[in-house]
Amino acid sequence: MKRQEVSQEQYDILIGQCRYAKTKEVRQRCLTQAREQYRVGAFNPALDCRTYSGVSVCGVLELSAPQRACVEESVGGGLTRRRAEVECYAFR
Repeated sequence: MKRQEVSQEQYDILIGQCRYAKTKEVRQRCLTQAREQYRVGAFNPALDCRTYSGVSVCGVLELSAPQRACVEESVGGGLTRRRAEVECYAFR
């Protein structure tokens, strides 16, 4: 699989977002995937990066069942899905 080129800032976000994973196993998998799928080079405008409530993430988030339930509840309460995913990933 060819590694996607991303900026240093995007790479730092991808690595940093792993700290929000709830278990050591998931954190390690997150770090391994980020290192295997991305390499530092030029800014990648196709990479979906976003920041909500002081938390920056890029790409697709691996959500647990409780986090997915949190997303659905939050969206039902009026949050956008993108914001709910970030907040539930980081804080639940």
